[in-house]
Amino acid sequence: MLRFDALSEVRQRKPLPVSSCERLSDLFAQNVFHEGAMRERMTREVFESVMNSIRRGTKIDRHIADQVAMAMREWAISKGATHYTHWFQPLTGGTAEKHDAFFDPISSREAIEHFSGNLLVQQESDASSFPNGGIRNTFEARGYTAWDPSSPPFVYENVLCIPTIFIAYTGAALDNKTPLLKALTAIDKAATQVAQLFDKHVSHVTTTLGCEQEYFLIDKSLVATRPDLLITGRTLLGHQAAKGQQLEDHYLGAIPSRVLAYMKELERECLLLGIPVKTRHNEVAPNQFELAPIFSEANRAVDQNALLMHLMRKVAEKHDFTVLFHEKPFIGVNGSGKHNNWSLSTDTGVNLLSPGKTPMSNLQFLTFFLCTIRAVHRYEAILRASVASATNDYRLGANEAPPAIISVFIGEQLTKILQTLIQGGDKEISQKETLNVINKIPDLFIDTTDRNRTSPFAFTGNKFEFRAVGSSANCGKPMMVLNTIVAKQLTDFKKEVDSLLNSSGKKSLKKEEAILKVLRSYAKASKPILFEGDGYSKAWEEEAAKRGLSNHKTTPQALKENVSETAIALFEEMKVLSRTELLARYDIDLEEYIKTVQIEARVLGDIARNHIIPTAVRYQNILIENVQGLKDIFGEGYRELAFEQIDLIQHISEHIKEIHSKVSLMVETRKKVNNLPSVEEKALAYCQEVRPFFDPIRYHCDKLELMIDDELWTLTKYRELLFNN
Repeated sequence: MLRFDALSEVRQRKPLPVSSCERLSDLFAQNVFHEGAMRERMTREVFESVMNSIRRGTKIDRHIADQVAMAMREWAISKGATHYTHWFQPLTGGTAEKHDAFFDPISSREAIEHFSGNLLVQQESDASSFPNGGIRNTFEARGYTAWDPSSPPFVYENVLCIPTIFIAYTGAALDNKTPLLKALTAIDKAATQVAQLFDKHVSHVTTTLGCEQEYFLIDKSLVATRPDLLITGRTLLGHQAAKGQQLEDHYLGAIPSRVLAYMKELERECLLLGIPVKTRHNEVAPNQFELAPIFSEANRAVDQNALLMHLMRKVAEKHDFTVLFHEKPFIGVNGSGKHNNWSLSTDTGVNLLSPGKTPMSNLQFLTFFLCTIRAVHRYEAILRASVASATNDYRLGANEAPPAIISVFIGEQLTKILQTLIQGGDKEISQKETLNVINKIPDLFIDTTDRNRTSPFAFTGNKFEFRAVGSSANCGKPMMVLNTIVAKQLTDFKKEVDSLLNSSGKKSLKKEEAILKVLRSYAKASKPILFEGDGYSKAWEEEAAKRGLSNHKTTPQALKENVSETAIALFEEMKVLSRTELLARYDIDLEEYIKTVQIEARVLGDIARNHIIPTAVRYQNILIENVQGLKDIFGEGYRELAFEQIDLIQHISEHIKEIHSKVSLMVETRKKVNNLPSVEEKALAYCQEVRPFFDPIRYHCDKLELMIDDELWTLTKYRELLFNN
């Protein structure tokens, strides 16, 4: 009766009261050691040293670090902090922390609150206990966390959290932040050099990012009745409810009261920690929602998204919810993504991906616009690999998410502009609002695109939206790849332009002519990556193959691109990751894939054998007793009266037989696969030999769900999971 007890408990739930009288602006960043808090507690020398580190990447001297630590400690204690931690993002995909108290005894009877510059700047952690891909052996445990001044510390639950990188004793990166910071440095340098072709006053280019977070919210007592949801984050079986999302009535509908109470408290916690949450709404699927922040600097945005996911789980517990970040927790309804809205901004206040009001600013826009498209085209397979995971495989191409084929959507207007650029003409495009353009460049328009939900990489007016990132992913990995490939392309662009400007022999080109010539070649070369149509269609798969685009539908296929010579050359040239680090991450990603599928196989086998089959047998025995009773009453005439029961008994037996047989085969296959010598072979075998058992086993389990008495069924059904908030 656990399922029915849980349903009864859900129906008695009432929203927790949440204070709504506070002004949101007053809450913002109260618990963040931001620039204002630093200015109040530091000397001018110390403050300027920290700000130079944040803005220019200069190193902070150890004697300065002591003073920073003192100011940080006093601020944190004033916020109720008793402990501090280096807060980092290992290659588990989540976050990690080890709390140390400020408390430090100075005698048998006295103690002080202590926190030094050494403790701020660097701490030691066990590098072998986190995924390392063989970089660290078990007996070589030492690793270091090192303070990242560009991401502000914050106080949460009486702990001062200091964002840090995590590296091995050898200096190899063991986290998502370190290579991201290197990629951001690379694109800052490359983009600044290109921006200076248009404005000599530009000295710094910042990558901006806004991460839209989709998620499901399910009552935790119902989740407790589903071992698959508890352990794997998705339903490994379960028949679709009669009503799902087909009526299209959930998207942007009224937010349920309990959910709204949760959202209000979550937003309050976010604002206190400086996460600029702005938008909340119902998503397409029942019990699916979205939260979106205002964009910010990319490194900080990645940190904030990781913190946001932690907050979402913690606040959900207080409201008796479980948050599901799995990309496809329920079949038949939309999965969840994390749309990464990416752009570039100069220190002069210009968005480099926004059309401007002068001829030169429009040429600047086209430069960064086309360089990004060219980068995606050259490295589309590596970009696809950046979002590869066992969980995202269930979402990509599932008719509500982008396909596994990377393409770029730019809209009809910009497509026409690029076509005119290729042709070298002055053709004008008639629109209501136009912007003045340089010679041979057609007019640009303020609103240049529509939207295409099927595109994994779409231009949306003044930014690109990378829609293929999974809901559970750490944004650091795809953003590291995107910034690296664009940095490489901008570097190459600058070299090509300089070559044309400095060419000997014939007359050198003017700057605008040189830029246009290079952009024209990019527009021609990048045509295969541009696609405006339905990304879900079979026709697109065939067309993409003709265009030479990769179509890696599974994670083991996609991940191999990360260790190609192209990828290794790219990341080493841009000084983001070494060959050793790339090979290590390849092993880590494959191991994660293997373990994820392995766990799902074990859980599915357990549920099928210990929940489904016993329940089916129990119901079958009831039917057999019924048939026997009819026979006792009516004699041989019982057959006609019990035809349906006998037919049901037979079908139940057939499904039980298929489930038992396929689970047994899956277990044997898994044992065989586990003995394969290499992690690469094992991952491919789990994908091609173990996972194919999942759908057939599910099919027979779901058929039994429709046959068996509802009161006997032990697992909470879709109609209850998705319609009980």
